Amino acid sequence: MNNSDSTNISDKVKNVKIRFLNMYKKANAGHVGSSLSCAEILTVAKFSWMKEGDKLILSKGHAAACLYSVLAEAGKISDEQINSFYQNNTILPAHPPVNKLEDIPFATGSLGHGLPIASGFGLSNKLIKKVDRKIFCVTSDGELNEGSTWEAALFINQHQLKNVIWIIDRNKLQGYGKTEEVISMEPLDEKLKSFGFEVISIDGHDVEKLMKLQSKFENPTKPIAIIANTKKGNGWKNMEEKLGCHYLPISSEDFDLMIADLKN
Repeated sequence: MNNSDSTNISDKVKNVKIRFLNMYKKANAGHVGSSLSCAEILTVAKFSWMKEGDKLILSKGHAAACLYSVLAEAGKISDEQINSFYQNNTILPAHPPVNKLEDIPFATGSLGHGLPIASGFGLSNKLIKKVDRKIFCVTSDGELNEGSTWEAALFINQHQLKNVIWIIDRNKLQGYGKTEEVISMEPLDEKLKSFGFEVISIDGHDVEKLMKLQSKFENPTKPIAIIANTKKGNGWKNMEEKLGCHYLPISSEDFDLMIADLKN
């Protein structure tokens, strides 16, 4: 990786954010903070980590607008489709849809489904001797409250599914408050290690550091779980790391400020 590579991806992150902020503003929709939390993760996954045949599963379906924006940046979704976000009869609803887009392999958003789905894809690829095909699964930290997530983690370790890369968007906020106040998860890294994962903790907004993780995926000795430390509503100055950024639409004033910052 060279500086031009990371600059190119950073430019894509800006494009992705500008696109989904416009989508949210037009739809007057919430969950802006969820997309701002994982914009770098999804963009790096799509444009740096993934190879042909790999899959990307966004388990934290509240951030669907970010996923759609990343796919639009990759030329997989048209401007016309993007403009239909959240409207009647759209194929781009509030959560990732089922059987609508080739690059979205499964509907998600009822949290706790993504990692079980990823483990199924991982086992399938292992059985057909295509373990070089990776499944990247991005979950929220709030859905670590779900038993199905931990069942999938045990399953991944039991079958040594080293082709499943689990990325946890660790922004420490969920729908009802701070994750540590709802159900404490720390020490999260030790819990994941006890489930058999190689655990990597990283700044989830640092594009260059995220890109460098790619070498870790080539010949892993055990399943990988990445704790991506992020800020909910990253860059939304008036709402950053506040619960309201999970639900509230963005105001015209904040929208204008964020777009100006991204274009500078």
